[in-house]
Amino acid sequence: MVNTSPSSSRKALTVRGRAASPTERAIVASGYASIDQVREAMNTARKTGKSLVAVLQEITGTTMPPDVLRQYHKQQLFELKVIYGVDCLDPELNRFPTEQIEELIATIVPIDTCRTYQVIPIAKHLDADPPYLLVAMVDPDNLQAIDNLTRLLRSHNLTLKRMVITLEDYQRLIDPILNKQVAETAASKNAPAEIGDLNIEEDIEAIGGLEEVAGEQEVDLAEALRGAEDAPIIALVNKILAKALTEGVSDIHVEPQEEYLRIRFRKDGVLHQAFDPLPKKIVPAVVSRFKILADLDIAERRAPQDGRIRKMFQGRRVDFRVNTLPSRWGEKVCLRILDNSATQLGLDKLITDPESLAIVREMTKRPFGLILVTGPTGSGKTTTLYSALAECNSPGVNISTAEDPIEYTLPGLTQVQVIREKGMDFASILRAFLRQDPDVILVGETRDKETAKTAIEAALTGHLVLTTLHTNDAPSAIARLSEMGIEPFMVSASLIGVVAQRLMRRVCSECRIPYTPTPEELARFGLSASKDVNLTLYKANKLTPEQIQAAKASGQPICSKCGGVGYKGRVGVYEIMRVTERLQRLITEAAPTEQIKEAAVEEGMKTLLAYSLELVKQGLTTFEEVERVTFTDTGLEAELKAKRKSSLTCRGCGAELAPEWLDCPYCMTPRFLD
Repeated sequence: MVNTSPSSSRKALTVRGRAASPTERAIVASGYASIDQVREAMNTARKTGKSLVAVLQEITGTTMPPDVLRQYHKQQLFELKVIYGVDCLDPELNRFPTEQIEELIATIVPIDTCRTYQVIPIAKHLDADPPYLLVAMVDPDNLQAIDNLTRLLRSHNLTLKRMVITLEDYQRLIDPILNKQVAETAASKNAPAEIGDLNIEEDIEAIGGLEEVAGEQEVDLAEALRGAEDAPIIALVNKILAKALTEGVSDIHVEPQEEYLRIRFRKDGVLHQAFDPLPKKIVPAVVSRFKILADLDIAERRAPQDGRIRKMFQGRRVDFRVNTLPSRWGEKVCLRILDNSATQLGLDKLITDPESLAIVREMTKRPFGLILVTGPTGSGKTTTLYSALAECNSPGVNISTAEDPIEYTLPGLTQVQVIREKGMDFASILRAFLRQDPDVILVGETRDKETAKTAIEAALTGHLVLTTLHTNDAPSAIARLSEMGIEPFMVSASLIGVVAQRLMRRVCSECRIPYTPTPEELARFGLSASKDVNLTLYKANKLTPEQIQAAKASGQPICSKCGGVGYKGRVGVYEIMRVTERLQRLITEAAPTEQIKEAAVEEGMKTLLAYSLELVKQGLTTFEEVERVTFTDTGLEAELKAKRKSSLTCRGCGAELAPEWLDCPYCMTPRFLD
């Protein structure tokens, strides 16, 4: 126990020449801890985010006595009231039913908002003038939290009344609610939910005419599926969305055909039919329901429209990017699922090749310049960009992004949504960024000369700029910029490197079939037959949809991991072209793409094909996926041409080799290192 005599207390309270705060005095005066222990605890609490009481108990090794804890708590509330100028919430004096708080979270302030801003709704007062919602906030001066809460309350005709709450009290109030939701989510996952086995025939039979329903915001799909009173068309659309989320698909295609409605899902990059063909008569009802959810004009059927749907599913928020397109047999609806919780950011989680990973990390550490990420739609470009930003993100770096739409949320970034109707396109936002003292800038996509030119000018004036292009490989990005009207010397001066990428399906590790490839199969992909003659590769144990259905009907076992598809998940394939002095010279001279690619391979670039073949050798994917995603004769030709130029002498016996020889005919040494 600390000595608490008057003289020692006065000495302790002036240690290191600084007067103790009232909170420190209250704890020290109780004899529970010394002033040095309190200050050490306060510093640790600020750095770690732990509560002061928890840190003090770790330092002292004893539990804080109840009377000391109560005294500390009262002093803390008084200080917070003085600092923020609003009333304090003391849960011990002002008790609010947990059921009341849960209802307010379910109906007005979502749990994600509560966790993000450390707020909790306490009570709704409808008899006041004006009616208001009482919200306890750990930081009542958080302007972003106030703006978001005000926006949420406006739709309920409520105003915001703030109270301040300690972090410890906030955790005590919110933890039981979070634990309850976790338990319910776990139970719903373990129970045979209606989501997995969807009987949509019942909904189709019940559909008569279409009744317009007011659009809802952030409705939980699991709760919606249990709503027996819902109209059949609402239930049908909810089941389509829920099935897509349960199966982990990336896109939903609602496609009217001449005699039926087809619903297809894209999973791991491949489209498959999600349901049996649906009756043609429900096309207008289904399309209109999706348009209502996305807040689109249901009367407009002759022009494409873009919108967004937000739903809650198993405790997480999921966004759907919606696009409608008039077609011959009706409007097609395509939904892209933006589920941030299912994505892990980090370059090391994406790039499996250590050498390629090191090159990309070196590129992102450059103080200025342009980095391009290229590939087709849905190839993971945005995930790669945000993984790079996550590694750049630190308190000393100012990062700004312009996106359409904002797909990920990272703390510490300034993210701006493109709103073309108000004149906020990529180019105008980028020009505004240059007056915001940025260090790193992300431009969602570069499609026009103005955006490209502004991005390159920013890269030349001391900023690191990351953006995307739609090209087939890394060297083609140079020609794409040239087509936009960008001068070659500006490209060569600003460009750090280009990352081209694709996504391949991972072969299922549980049911894959090992085999030894034939020399002809290896030669077709440019691999050395003599070197890789005993190489063990894998094929996918793939069943057709009919075979899967038949196996389920007969009770025959199928792979529990992939469900008989043969593939589970995806792996990235990368082509990283780092701009060297030689490539700079070729770009400035406006050399053709084939020459730039050949030079890049000679400078050490691993092409998409070479990277994907390494994944095959590692047992992560198959030759079938290589052929589907990355195999091209021109790509193989460029690689072999570069290899032939770099090796005309046998590494084994020193004999001269003809350009067309893959192996030395004298000692059978493979000419190339694959």
